[in-house]
Amino acid sequence: MLLTKTGQLYGSGDPTPGACGLKTGPDAAVFRELQLTKSGEPPIGEIALITATWEASIIVAKDADGKNNRVFSFGAGLKGELGLGELIVRTPSASQIRDFPPPGTQVVDLAACMGHAIAVLDNGEAYGWGNGRKAQAGEPGQVIHAPRKIEGIDFKIARAVCGREFTCLFGDSRSGNIKVLGSDKWEIQSSAPTTCPEWKDVGASWGNVFILTKEGSLQGWGRDDHGQLPPSNLPELDKIAIGSEHVVTLSAAGDVLTWGWGEHGNCGPQVENNDVKGRWNVIASSKFIPPGSKIGEIGAGCATSWVFITAE
Repeated sequence: MLLTKTGQLYGSGDPTPGACGLKTGPDAAVFRELQLTKSGEPPIGEIALITATWEASIIVAKDADGKNNRVFSFGAGLKGELGLGELIVRTPSASQIRDFPPPGTQVVDLAACMGHAIAVLDNGEAYGWGNGRKAQAGEPGQVIHAPRKIEGIDFKIARAVCGREFTCLFGDSRSGNIKVLGSDKWEIQSSAPTTCPEWKDVGASWGNVFILTKEGSLQGWGRDDHGQLPPSNLPELDKIAIGSEHVVTLSAAGDVLTWGWGEHGNCGPQVENNDVKGRWNVIASSKFIPPGSKIGEIGAGCATSWVFITAE
């Protein structure tokens, strides 16, 4: 999914589960504005936040006062991924999650991985739903069919990132607060720092957590069998985008660097045994794009890498 600055939602990909909205057709391989409501129904309005599980999309829309307090889901989820209760496991139209967020609050961050989703509220609380059997959405560990508050966090939560069987919660970027919930596979819990450095962005792959520090360095822990962790001697970085098993970054010099599991070409053509391990590839550079253009954003998905080039 691609969210514009004006709150319009575009998407591409497999429309079968309903995660691309109501309109289906042969153009699923190109970005098109998603139809989220049936004909005659009022439109969703300006969308502020988006995320996706394996077969579902979750969005937060603004209300009439401009607050992020209308949460919708569409697609499929047999283990609570839609957050719409036990009885609704598939819907191609955007369906509002009832009674969420609580009155007087709004959603400030939204994250998801294959089977669970997390919403962070402006009061510092976080709610989770979906497949939480590893307690990645809080205790007790179970399938959660509607948003449930995550208890036992002793700091105000500002950001959340989700891996395959874990969630990492962060306090304000200067607070140092960090907490990993869920499975300890790949030592994702036991290797986490006790104090988080001041950050400008955070992210997670299926088995890693990454922190882009205020100074532009990248820290990470977790799975490294395909070179997913940051290689040494990285240049100063401005942006990060974390895929399923690879990382895409934009350096301060304007180069797009990538490393990790690259079997599908997502890390560029230069790989060893399908990996980019202990080093990085440059897959795009500001030095080699038309004059007057710049690399504005980057993205990463399931073995896909995205570079957004804008004309100044």
